[in-house]
Amino acid sequence: MSRIVKRVRKTPYSVTGSGTQFICGCGLSGNLPFCDGTHLATADEVPGQLYWYDAAKSRHGAAHGYEDIVSDSP
Repeated sequence: MSRIVKRVRKTPYSVTGSGTQFICGCGLSGNLPFCDGTHLATADEVPGQLYWYDAAKSRHGAAHGYEDIVSDSP
C-alpha cells in the first residue's frame, strides 16, 4: 500500500517503563508500532517536500502539493 507522508519528525519516540522501547515516528517501520531503524532512509529528505513510499519502502517525490494533507506539526 502506498501513502503520502508529510514528515516533521525523523526520529522515533523513546518510551521508558520496565525498559526503554522506541516507537516509530516515521510510519515506515516493518514492526509497527516499534521502530526498526527504517527512519534512517529519511535522513536526506528536504524539509517541506512531500514524499511517498511504495511497498518496498522506496521513496518518491510527490509531483504536487496536497492542501488538505494532515500534519502533526504544532
